[in-house]
Amino acid sequence: MSGDYPHLHPNARAWADEDAPSRVRRIRTDRWIGYARAQAALAAIEDVMSFPKRTRMPNLLLVGPTNNGKTMIVEKFRRSHPPTAAVDAEDGVARVPVLKMQMPAGPDERRFFGAILDELGMHNWSKEKVAAQQSLAVRLMRATDVRLLVIDEMHNILSGPVSQQRRLLNLLRWLGNELQIPLVGVGTAEALRAIRSDDQLANRFEPLALPLWEEDEAYRRLLSTLEALLPLRKPSGLAQPALAGKIFALSEGVLGEIVSIITRAAAVAVTSGAEAISPRLIEKSGFISPTGRRRVAV
Repeated sequence: MSGDYPHLHPNARAWADEDAPSRVRRIRTDRWIGYARAQAALAAIEDVMSFPKRTRMPNLLLVGPTNNGKTMIVEKFRRSHPPTAAVDAEDGVARVPVLKMQMPAGPDERRFFGAILDELGMHNWSKEKVAAQQSLAVRLMRATDVRLLVIDEMHNILSGPVSQQRRLLNLLRWLGNELQIPLVGVGTAEALRAIRSDDQLANRFEPLALPLWEEDEAYRRLLSTLEALLPLRKPSGLAQPALAGKIFALSEGVLGEIVSIITRAAAVAVTSGAEAISPRLIEKSGFISPTGRRRVAV
């Protein structure tokens, strides 16, 4: 029956024959969407990772509004460079080519190195002195052959006092020099402001912007790609002006909101038997725009 759904991607055609609960689960599952900006970001990260060790390594700062696809991009990159467990390595040593951590809220040196150690499986070092944490983190990163460090939520640096911000920025510069690996920061415009407050770091981090979407041909291609991946049995025509305009207005150009609108409406389309997204089903899904959510009375 998969040939009955020519509007779907070949991989999604078989899903359209599944029952409603199974299709709703598939609709709600995170999926990679290879749009042009994301592919360019992946290529840029791959490029800095390819540099041989040298005194001054190139760094990137992936910056854009919240919920606009930044974390999904770095997760996709990490999955393309998976770790190797010690039991699977010929020499019995684990390998972690891409280490991804999250800048802690209210960060300081202890929390920073604690976050690195947590990602490396060392969960009982949170009460050790900073010097011991730092030494162990650097040793483990060398031992596991970390070739790229991704720091998500980089804007959290600004949540501490100015003196602490300065120490963390110095720490980032030191860590890149010590390990001779590239750093990829991920965050909002506040992350860019933090980096630019340090002249040396500002020269080392190349900004890579993921701006809000515009209602253009790239946006319509995104809608068509999403539609082809959702197991609805009828075409919706998401890229057509009426639907595309409604989705764009509600999403305010934020990628995560675009995906949320379509996902919620697609689930309603399955459970209601409509099998296609329409303006009425978008309204029925109960989606509230980002601006509308900020105005909700409590």
